[in-house]
Amino acid sequence: MKKSGLSIFERLIYIINILFAILLICAYVLPFIPPKFSSTLSILNLGLPLLIIINLIFIVFWLVKLKKHMILSIIAILCGFLYFDSIYKFGSNTLMDEEGSLDIMSYNVRLFDKYNWTGEKEITSKIKKFIELKNPDIVTYQDYYISDTTKLEGYEYNYIVPSKKKGKHGLAIFSKKEIINRKNLRFENTSNNGIYVDILYDKDTIRLFGIHLESLKIDPDVRELQSEDQKKLISRIGKSFVKQQSQAEIIADEIANSPHPVIISADLNNSPVSYVSKSIMSDKLQDNFSKAGNGFGRTFVFDFIPIRIDVIFSDLQFKVIDFHTYDVKYSDHYPIQSKIKLKD
Repeated sequence: MKKSGLSIFERLIYIINILFAILLICAYVLPFIPPKFSSTLSILNLGLPLLIIINLIFIVFWLVKLKKHMILSIIAILCGFLYFDSIYKFGSNTLMDEEGSLDIMSYNVRLFDKYNWTGEKEITSKIKKFIELKNPDIVTYQDYYISDTTKLEGYEYNYIVPSKKKGKHGLAIFSKKEIINRKNLRFENTSNNGIYVDILYDKDTIRLFGIHLESLKIDPDVRELQSEDQKKLISRIGKSFVKQQSQAEIIADEIANSPHPVIISADLNNSPVSYVSKSIMSDKLQDNFSKAGNGFGRTFVFDFIPIRIDVIFSDLQFKVIDFHTYDVKYSDHYPIQSKIKLKD
């Protein structure tokens, strides 16, 4: 390595490097701090992949310059090694399919494009055909538009809950396996919600949660975000994170008291590396993506940053066979699907 000092330009770069290294380490620490104490900083969780990429760029920069200053970003990245599988999955640990496995899909369908955000025609039909092609045993919808045209054929059992009384959108679970119990969690003062169903699975019963945590109301177009009042934007997102904390605590209580193995199918509107996610998973659940996913697993259509806010978590009693994120642009979210089986 060269021992010569830094030029003025390199010093400026190093100052910026220090800033982004600190931000990355802060993002690693935030899952241990309730959003009500750090609502503004919690935004860093959503940008974790970007912060890692930026620090990798700094490493390359200093490597080309043959400067030891690369060590800063290397240390910053390695501080979060426990999170690596939740942020980026190298390859896939997909197992051989097994008889008796359970196939689950989660999809925020954005009201089936009711207001024609995509500019395309027949989105409802396209989504239904896509699901028919993938043929999951269970489908959980967030932002489901309640209509006869959106109901899935071939799924004998369902539980559909509007976000408000007599409302036309909410959560829905469609299942080929018998639903024997159901509950609406009823989050307060919001149009977001959580539900669960108990499903007969071979000789067992499982509890499947369909969750849609407090929305951030973020436009996927960065140019629109840049034109918005930044203080109001940050304040709004911070308030959403605080609401998510309360909602996650409700879900965590339900999971702790469940007599059956639990599966979570959710639009978290937050990072899987966050206080909210940590609260829900506790030490009882696993992130299916971290077991059998691939790449960043991006699930939200957002410029520049690969954001994964849609998840399938499953009880540790389950073996995760596979996990897929599908690049279909029928919504502002990408559908995810995972196959699991109870361990012997």
